[in-house]
Amino acid sequence: MNWIKLISLFSVLLLSIPVLYILVIGFLIRSPQAFSTYFLEGVELSLVSSMTAAVIDVLAFTPLAYYLSRGGDPITDALADVPASIPHPIVGVALVLLDGSYSPVGRFLQSLGINFFDTYQGLVAALVIVSAPIYIRGMRSFFDALPRSYERYALSLGAGTLRTFIYVVVPESLRGILLSALTSLSRALSEFGSIAIIAYYVLGGPFNNVSPASIQIYNFYGYYGPQVAISASAVMILVGLVLLIVIKTLSLKLK
Repeated sequence: MNWIKLISLFSVLLLSIPVLYILVIGFLIRSPQAFSTYFLEGVELSLVSSMTAAVIDVLAFTPLAYYLSRGGDPITDALADVPASIPHPIVGVALVLLDGSYSPVGRFLQSLGINFFDTYQGLVAALVIVSAPIYIRGMRSFFDALPRSYERYALSLGAGTLRTFIYVVVPESLRGILLSALTSLSRALSEFGSIAIIAYYVLGGPFNNVSPASIQIYNFYGYYGPQVAISASAVMILVGLVLLIVIKTLSLKLK
């Protein structure tokens, strides 16, 4: 058992030391660009868009997770995992394709006033696609472990599947929904590949001409070198650590 503990500690250090090193060095350097209004607006944009994506994940994919937990079918199960099994720039390319006026879907979306390219809508759409599999997996595991006695009782009284889901399953699953949503938010916050294509800048709205934080860190590295990128990375690591602490605290309190 002691060997397992030692190996586990080594594994944790292997994962955490590079990140913690950047955190310490980043705040020691304190590059002005990393604390500029523009970068902090990018952090705010990343947080707000990730929260929006997490809310959409809850509303759109909780029923799917429940369906997969209660049997589902292999094809639906496989399709739900597709965004997690492909390079994420493909998600951005797909959204660009859907957004084009040469596409029937694109023309339909444009007729509704929906435009993905370099917009907040496109940013959120990309974040939903890449974070949804994380949410679905978390909720599916929660539904798998959920006692089914009340659910079966409601069905035996003649309540339909939808009514049972809304009035019995969802109230029993609020803890799982909250924790899975926060986990998907964390995943959305770390996204780069898809948004580098579909939402390099966000034009219009309160975040006009602002890039998400991950894009800005990439630009800092290219334009100013590692020092600025390290400081900006430290800011985002701090945000991620705060979010992680919130998730772990809620997980313990809601047990």
